[in-house]
Amino acid sequence: MLASKNYPTHHFKESIFKPYSTSGDDLASVNTLTASAASAAMVATTSSSADTVAVDFENARRMLATNGGIASNGNNNNNVLDSKDSLSGFVASHPAAQFDGFIRACVDEIIKLAVFQGTNRSSKVVEWHEPAELRQLFDFQLREKGESQDKLRELLRETIRFSVKTGHPYFINQLYSGVDPYALVGQWLTDALNPSVYTYEVAPLFTLMEEQVLAEMRRIVGFPNGGQGDGIFCPGGSIANGYAISCARYKYTPESKKNGLFNAKPLIIFTSEDAHYSVEKLAMFMGFGSEHVRKIATNEVGKMRVEDLENQIKMCLENNCQPLMVSATAGTTVLGAFDDLVGISELCKKYNMWMHVDAAWGGGALMSKKYRHLLNGIERADSVTWNPHKLLAASQQCSTFLTPHQQILAQCHSTNATYLFQKDKFYDTSFDTGDKHIQCGRRADVFKFWFMWKAKGSQGLEAHVEKVFRMAEFFTAKVRERPGFELVLDQPECTNISFWYVPPSLRQMERNREFYDRLHKVAPKVKEGMIKKGSMMITYQPLRQLPNFFRLVLQNSCLEESDMLYFLNEIESLAQNL
Repeated sequence: MLASKNYPTHHFKESIFKPYSTSGDDLASVNTLTASAASAAMVATTSSSADTVAVDFENARRMLATNGGIASNGNNNNNVLDSKDSLSGFVASHPAAQFDGFIRACVDEIIKLAVFQGTNRSSKVVEWHEPAELRQLFDFQLREKGESQDKLRELLRETIRFSVKTGHPYFINQLYSGVDPYALVGQWLTDALNPSVYTYEVAPLFTLMEEQVLAEMRRIVGFPNGGQGDGIFCPGGSIANGYAISCARYKYTPESKKNGLFNAKPLIIFTSEDAHYSVEKLAMFMGFGSEHVRKIATNEVGKMRVEDLENQIKMCLENNCQPLMVSATAGTTVLGAFDDLVGISELCKKYNMWMHVDAAWGGGALMSKKYRHLLNGIERADSVTWNPHKLLAASQQCSTFLTPHQQILAQCHSTNATYLFQKDKFYDTSFDTGDKHIQCGRRADVFKFWFMWKAKGSQGLEAHVEKVFRMAEFFTAKVRERPGFELVLDQPECTNISFWYVPPSLRQMERNREFYDRLHKVAPKVKEGMIKKGSMMITYQPLRQLPNFFRLVLQNSCLEESDMLYFLNEIESLAQNL
């Protein structure tokens, strides 16, 4: 039976705009309503219509009477300290007026110490302490009673003091750095609003904002029909790569959504031996198993060998396995290599496979007319991972998964939970995007990036990308000409530059096993020296048979040529006597 004005299945209309109370009058009105609806409720209970929701008003009345409803105390002044509360020192989680000074003081401390002082070239990148020492210096202990506001401000300052200043110009250790002022403000606002982007009703602005930003990113990627498709903001590029595996599995084995991988032909994922480890990790997590991830050999500059890829695909077919997908990389983590996306797309088309491009790192180059050629062929992909928090320097985290397939995310992941994704809402529920995610609660990571983009425009993002590439090219040229420095790749493609420093004590040695064993120990010792000094942070790693080498990573567009020379001078100074 359908609802009518005599059968209010959704609301007690008379009291919808006022709080319920436990007064006798309100309960009497509930009793009256219950009695008048009893026969209709009985009919609704026995109805066979799939659209009918049976409402037990008698049970609702008992619940209201037992639980006392929602009482109103007339308090509208944000005063949340209740002296009658049985818990001494209880403070409700609400920004009452008495917190105004505390919040402002904390924000001032953050702006002063973390945002400006922490990113000043004259400041240390890190004040280093071993774990046992840091436990003595910092009060980690949780206690029965809360701390004073003065103590909390002290802890705030100490947290800044002992943390790595990733926004410092000399933090070049990872594939993220810098503090973009627009992204910072955007992140602060989303924390203040504390939204969860799963339904339009709780995040209307951010839902539409995601739609706009993802559509523009798909257009820039070059997907067909002006960038039609779908996408989501994810908690990191690793999860975005996992979405690619999930969508590929659904497209080629849709029954797996219900039946899983049991009794199915083995599904094989192909990726480069230099690809991000998340491809293998997510395959393990999703039940494929690491043995079903085939790692394809790379050439001398770190690109996937397309001929080896085809050989592995043929071998897979000969062994009665199903080639599922290729995860290509546009900007590998170590060497910054861009796979041959055109060649890989041809193989995916030939063997009917999903093509994913992990452009988490290198995707930012798409913003530049000068450098987007590095990703030629990306428009042919079935899905793309692109992290604005990397090369475009948005705040952590800001990761996207993009696909030209408009419905596959919802088809693959939806479960239609009726407590969240009701289909009889008063607005267009196609804007309730949460069911296509594997998450439920999800941060509004879109806003910081949208705010940056609005402030700088696409031209500003392009200028940012071209500045960091220009600094990478300058640094590469200086490494070539400077005694003791040697490039791993003579022509790096991206803004990560890999190189060795050979101290004077090793320069006259024969290039034999002893030489490489000793060179292998140089980078770790230099890294230890710079961290304990606080002068800079740069990472190092081996790669297959190559001994440890430094990897400079640039995505902070505040860096200048003088900073490039500082990096070289500091490494040389720290390694001079090794």
